[in-house]
Amino acid sequence: MITVGILTISDKGSLGQREDLSGLEIESLIKELPARVDAYEIIPDEKDIIANKIIDYVDNMKLDLVITTGGTGVSPKDVTPEATSCVIDREVPGMAEAMRFEGIKKTPFAMISRAVVGIRKNALIVNLPGSPKAVSENLNTILPCLPHAIAKIKGDSSECASV
Repeated sequence: MITVGILTISDKGSLGQREDLSGLEIESLIKELPARVDAYEIIPDEKDIIANKIIDYVDNMKLDLVITTGGTGVSPKDVTPEATSCVIDREVPGMAEAMRFEGIKKTPFAMISRAVVGIRKNALIVNLPGSPKAVSENLNTILPCLPHAIAKIKGDSSECASV
């Protein structure tokens, strides 16, 4: 069972001024995996808060997968990629590239996503955009790879056979 933490990054959401449809979309989609949500919070667009929450989810709660939604664009408040980059040990650029590649097929705005995917200790961290539609499109792109990636991160030494 993959343990999951969901972080919705939204100033308005953290103040109760906006319903968190994106976090709910993540929760719905990961049910396709053998996964359970052990943590789910809405936090403001603040780099230190985001970074500290990712650290808490991985280091203290020992979650396998942390998925963020929001703050991946180019507006001044979009700092999720920076917060993620400062706490990961290694990047997994192929997953972020795949999400952008698939997204561009639907909208040219996907190319301004700065989402990062990376590894901290034994956990995978995935940044997703903030809209429910983009969450669905992006997460569905990488969903088939998540169990394998997490198994490898945790030390699975079995051969990687093509699907």
